[in-house]
Amino acid sequence: MDSAREAAAKGVKALLEAAAPHAEVRRDQPWPKRPDPGGTIILHDGDPGEPEVTLSPLLYTYTHEFEVEVLGPPGSTNRHELLDQLLVPIGDRIEADRSLGGVAEWVEATAPMTDDVTLESAEPVRGAQLSIIVVYSTSNPLT
Repeated sequence: MDSAREAAAKGVKALLEAAAPHAEVRRDQPWPKRPDPGGTIILHDGDPGEPEVTLSPLLYTYTHEFEVEVLGPPGSTNRHELLDQLLVPIGDRIEADRSLGGVAEWVEATAPMTDDVTLESAEPVRGAQLSIIVVYSTSNPLT
């Protein structure tokens, strides 16, 4: 059985995979040397932060900030649109299910910071960094 933290991470990864079925979705991996043809999304576990503690019953509520790096697919002429084709469905999926299928109490994304990224390819790809914030509770911070 997964901890609440791990269930949230798996839920976010599944959301990203469903939102961008042609992209390569990785967890806690470095950037690729070359861009993937469908784009690359890297999920980092990030920081669960300090919990809000309720004493009766004992409950730890985390506002966990998962860091997400999105690299659009190669395409020098329309790289802004290609990145948007990855980002917009992520937002749509979050809006459609703010509980990650019952794993979380609330899910939201921050606005992306975008920039061009040059990998070992001749042309830059458009990239974005954002956070997906997941609020979840557990009776034990280790489970």
